[in-house]
Amino acid sequence: MARTKIVLAGEGGQGVQSIAKILVEAGYEAKKQVLYIPNFGVEQRGGVSIAFCQIADETIGEPRFAKGDIVIMLSDRAIDRCQTYVDENSTIVYDSSVCSKKPECKCKKIIAVDANKIANEDSSLGARVFNIIILGVLLAATNVLELDDIKNAMELALKKKFDAKPELRTKNHKALEVGMNLVKEEAGVGA
Repeated sequence: MARTKIVLAGEGGQGVQSIAKILVEAGYEAKKQVLYIPNFGVEQRGGVSIAFCQIADETIGEPRFAKGDIVIMLSDRAIDRCQTYVDENSTIVYDSSVCSKKPECKCKKIIAVDANKIANEDSSLGARVFNIIILGVLLAATNVLELDDIKNAMELALKKKFDAKPELRTKNHKALEVGMNLVKEEAGVGA
């Protein structure tokens, strides 16, 4: 892997920035070069929130990039806003249980997942782990990091919550696996 460029986009409150922070922390702890640029603005009040991440084995020479290797779109407005970051080498992931439309652009692959629906309907998970399901999807779709790297970064980011309620650790680990399995099912690989 030379460099993986990731765009995560969703509505404010979907946890896009949390996913990005855990992802780059995991990369850092795995001794990789990482870069994270959040795009906030008024997004914190319900607009589109975007995170730009890079993970590489060598020095990242430029902080900005025009096209993502993987672009995660978690709302219709995110689809509208982020198609500009897609080209024929990009993989798009979108949540078909939230988005009423499918991304329409030239790309290498489009993966539809129903993470929000699963989070809301699976009583062993819960709506609050939606973003961790997406993190699992991202991990399986890119293979940019190891599962243990992500779990360790989650431990650092969520330690106080995990210590206060150990069942949250179990839910979050299960959510990661659910997300990873969504990509394996999409690819036709045994889960």
